[in-house]
Amino acid sequence: MTFRDLHDADLPLLLPNAWDVASALAFVEAGFPAIGTTSFGVAASAGRADGGRSSRDATRDLARRLSVLPAYVSADIEDGYDDEPERVAQFVAGLGVAGINIEDSSANELIDPARHAAKITAIKRANPDVYVNARVDTYWLGQDADVESTLDRARAYVAAGADGVFVPGASDPADLRAITSELPVPVNVLVIPALSLRELGELGVRRVSTGSLPYRAAIDAAVGVARGVRDGGEVPTATPYPAMQDRLVRFERLLSR
Repeated sequence: MTFRDLHDADLPLLLPNAWDVASALAFVEAGFPAIGTTSFGVAASAGRADGGRSSRDATRDLARRLSVLPAYVSADIEDGYDDEPERVAQFVAGLGVAGINIEDSSANELIDPARHAAKITAIKRANPDVYVNARVDTYWLGQDADVESTLDRARAYVAAGADGVFVPGASDPADLRAITSELPVPVNVLVIPALSLRELGELGVRRVSTGSLPYRAAIDAAVGVARGVRDGGEVPTATPYPAMQDRLVRFERLLSR
């Protein structure tokens, strides 16, 4: 089964997004056949704000390390970290991953869709086996946030070779149905708490990403532990130290092969 095949199951593919090796190992051990990275979590872990190409080096290094895992890996590469399509394609070639997300905005502004399409074409030409998930940021940024504007961009990216389309921020069922019914490739959305995986699948969605939600929830959980100890409240259980240590030892063996 290929990474592309995972998008054709009865339910949409749920792609948990990791921010470091330990979180990726936990997702793999939990049985997820594919994992993504989150630019927010990767940047935040290094003390950087998301966006502005701040996660470039950390994402590259994490993706390369995760490529040895027995799971498909899709890397979130912001806007490709470059304006030049060929340099973006070279960057993707060095990641060793099954897929990438690449967004059509930079510095919180939508870019010319023709420029984004050129990046997609270059990536697919240099990396034909990499699943390119073209992210349309209309809803995410609240710019041209309507179905037709979103479809215009998405169609250009599909024509350029995109294997899938990601529309973060889109959550209205009518909008989702309109978008999925018009595109010939799998459509990806972020987790929508009001809609289950099955309900999203019935709307035509084929992939659901957790984005930075696990990272943000982990930070909240860590604070909850400290508060519980400080205030005499309930302290939650956690994966035992030996178990997590063993995961890392096994991972180091994979890297050394």
